[in-house]
Amino acid sequence: MKAVAYKTPGPIDRDDALHDVELERPTAEGRDLLVRIHAVSVNPVDTKVRAAMAPEGGEWRVLGFDASGVVEAIGPEVENFLPGDAVFYAGSIARPGTNSEFHLVDERIVGRKPASLSHAEAAALPLTAITAWEMLFDRIDVKHPTPQGGDLILVIGGAGGVGSITIQLLRALTDLTVIATASRPETQAWVRECGAQHVVDHRQPLVSQVEALGLGAPGYVFSTTHTGAHLADIIELIAPQGRFGLIDDPEVLDAKPFKQKAVSLHWEFMFARPVFGTPDMAEQGTLLNDVAVLVDAGRIRSTATEVAGKIDAVTLRAVHAQIESGTARGKIVLEGF
Repeated sequence: MKAVAYKTPGPIDRDDALHDVELERPTAEGRDLLVRIHAVSVNPVDTKVRAAMAPEGGEWRVLGFDASGVVEAIGPEVENFLPGDAVFYAGSIARPGTNSEFHLVDERIVGRKPASLSHAEAAALPLTAITAWEMLFDRIDVKHPTPQGGDLILVIGGAGGVGSITIQLLRALTDLTVIATASRPETQAWVRECGAQHVVDHRQPLVSQVEALGLGAPGYVFSTTHTGAHLADIIELIAPQGRFGLIDDPEVLDAKPFKQKAVSLHWEFMFARPVFGTPDMAEQGTLLNDVAVLVDAGRIRSTATEVAGKIDAVTLRAVHAQIESGTARGKIVLEGF
């Protein structure tokens, strides 16, 4: 089967950063689905793994986590899917990725593709939707208001893939007022399209901009990117007894300044459930089905903003470079081989 993989980690501007390869088609066992991949999207985690993680034993490492496709075959213990089912999912960082013609995935973390979306549109959603959903409803628990600012959330990095779907889920499933950050006219327009009621520029000091809105201190802050650069502003802005969540990897995170306000800190990593095989890992399949229902009801939409081309090394190298530039808006999708 065709796949895109690498052996040597490092910068993307190398001819050997990613390769088109031929690999053996895998076989579904246990609770695995064998999925024929129709479309994938690219996430920052793809670029981070490619840049820093050497494959074990000198083997090819296939990247890619988001996927939309059709079940080709099922393992003997599969309960909820049949060959021919259209599915979407985000896979596991501990297994080979989705940048391949066929891919194995545990059925418990798979959802049924939204019927109203193409495979390309659907492939934009799983990883970011899981990340946003788990942060909002499992980590910072926005359904239970904080004592102060419980009706207000600040989303830092609102135009990216996670920020885009976070805003939509907040508007569809809560009554919170959303302040989102974006720095360019096109990204500010995008976050407003996604539903943010207020937009501030994260290239400027956040405290004065948020205070100027006259809404009070947010009870929730969700930082999707550049948390280290914004940490001082977050500490000053967030309401006492607020809840702060992040998903990126600041080099240093000093949590001590949050103590005076009794702020709780929540780190979201959507691969935790599948990597550790937690008893509740099937919650990811359930929430993806809920996301599909919201999409088909017209309450949220795909965050795909570009179909960059086919799933091959040349196209993926270009998309990795764009992701690393920090200028991506929404999700970039690749379709077909």
